Amino acid sequence: MAVLLRTLLRPGRPPAAPGRSLGQREATLCADPGAPVRVRFAPSPTGFLHLGGLRTALYNYIFAKKHGGTFILRLEDTDQSRRVPGAAENIEDMLAWAGIPPDESPCRGGPAGPYLQSQRLELYAQAADALVRTGAAYPCFCSPQRLQLLKKEALRNRQTPRYDNRCRNLSQRQVAQKLASDPRPAIRFRLDEEAPAFQDLVHGWTRHEVASVEGDPVVLKSDGFPTYHLACVVDDHHMGVSHVLRGSEWLVSTAKHLLLYRALGWRPPRFAHLPLLVNADGSKLSKRQGDLVLERLAAAGFLPDALLDMVTNCGSGFAENQMGRTLAELIAQFDLSRVTCHSALLDLEKLPEFNRLHLRRLVSSETQRSQLVEKLQVLVEEAFGSQLRGTAVLDPAYVERVILLRQGHICRLQDLISPSHAYLWTRPAVGRAQLGTISDKVDVIATRVLGLLEGRAASLTQDTLNAELRRLSEGLAGTEHSHVMKLLRVALSGRQQGPPVAEMMVSLGPEEVRERIQKVLCS
Repeated sequence: MAVLLRTLLRPGRPPAAPGRSLGQREATLCADPGAPVRVRFAPSPTGFLHLGGLRTALYNYIFAKKHGGTFILRLEDTDQSRRVPGAAENIEDMLAWAGIPPDESPCRGGPAGPYLQSQRLELYAQAADALVRTGAAYPCFCSPQRLQLLKKEALRNRQTPRYDNRCRNLSQRQVAQKLASDPRPAIRFRLDEEAPAFQDLVHGWTRHEVASVEGDPVVLKSDGFPTYHLACVVDDHHMGVSHVLRGSEWLVSTAKHLLLYRALGWRPPRFAHLPLLVNADGSKLSKRQGDLVLERLAAAGFLPDALLDMVTNCGSGFAENQMGRTLAELIAQFDLSRVTCHSALLDLEKLPEFNRLHLRRLVSSETQRSQLVEKLQVLVEEAFGSQLRGTAVLDPAYVERVILLRQGHICRLQDLISPSHAYLWTRPAVGRAQLGTISDKVDVIATRVLGLLEGRAASLTQDTLNAELRRLSEGLAGTEHSHVMKLLRVALSGRQQGPPVAEMMVSLGPEEVRERIQKVLCS
């Protein structure tokens, strides 16, 4: 700020901002086509990472990896008043959990750091100083109260609020006088020039005449912190960002950014403004929507690949939408030229089905399946603790058998510790009288099932058990097969609904089935 003050007090400042004009075509082509691909995901740590942010990060990640480039995480924490404790760490942790970790970041470091904007204030002050020296920017001494009055007056007249540029034509003497009483003015950028057209990689040729509808924007606040417009331009330049892939809400602001690049004499990157991810009703996603926060979705048992698959499936950028794509397939199939301008509708009701597909893929891999077994062991122990029917239920072979048998019927691993699956880990309290309400042939059915298990338990599969149980029912005069199945299901699980009885018997194993049936007979 001291350097900036000296610049403001220096006599003979030019009144306008010539800068080094890149020319319209150069501003359009932007980044050097031979430069390495470097992209950035630059969220504000004002909330934990949610699906909207994940999607923006993912598009940047897969674009970088497809072109052998670098994926940068930069945290835009200049608005210290809105910073949420733990949000910065959460963003980086959840990117790693999702399988799309940054190559450069606040935690990992890198050649273009620091990666927290609050630690880059000197760079912004230098840029503001350069703008003031060329006359492209000027000090603004307007009080917050005056700016608020301007806003209220505009709204009262049903006009768009805008700054009236009151301070842009102050003389050198007036500036010096005001600095004596207010040594820390804000710095505003002059919107004098015609904004250049540019070719957005999603929206095509675009031009927004911001000077005719906006007042001169603040680029450096009186506290020394930059606004988004200056910070993103300075950081993208110094970090060598080649392509800016960000939400379409920033499309109009790009005109201001290109004017800043021109005034600073820098070559701008290429821009691709991605369509927004919106709720199923068309409303904008909010950081306050708890069901969209990645940390909660992860804790609920949803898989990273399922989330990545879903947020790309509901949008564009691929030859066709298909469920079940892995991250490697997303990278291979992604084509930025296929991204459309249409908003992507997020339907969370489809997430369980996406998760089911990716869970089955993990189960099919022996290595991944062993990891699922370990996770389920922990979940079971946490859920049931002292209620467990013994340590045998935590045996890896038993847990793996359960997963293999149930894989097509569950969406999350956590489903296996729900009340409907508690019978797998605990013994239900079932009395003979309860079974008597289903059939008056409890003893006959139980005895025949025990006989069925005798001597051939090891060779009994679901198919053979289904056939044997059907034959058993047919041998019971006046008893329907459905009643036999209902009785056995209640005896084994304590519930009238659940998986097929044959699957239950294979899951539990012959010894446990025997134990439960004999317990009922003795009750």
